[in-house]
Amino acid sequence: MHKRRKYSQEYKQEAVQLVGQSDIPLAQVAINLGINPSILRRWCDEISKVGKNAFPGNGTPQEAGYFTNRAWGARWYR
Repeated sequence: MHKRRKYSQEYKQEAVQLVGQSDIPLAQVAINLGINPSILRRWCDEISKVGKNAFPGNGTPQEAGYFTNRAWGARWYR
């Protein structure tokens, strides 16, 4: 049985921001981040409905630096 992964509020917001700022399709951004596209789509929907107060849970900050190291670099390997 797999342990459920937790993501911090900052991680989710940065993932959604990456979708909005790039010309890469949402599905490809999700693949680059190593998450399921349906999860990223759900995060985008929640941000659009709730705004900055989205994701009030207690995710872990284990993803710090992930965007600078992997996702932004992966953008050049389309």
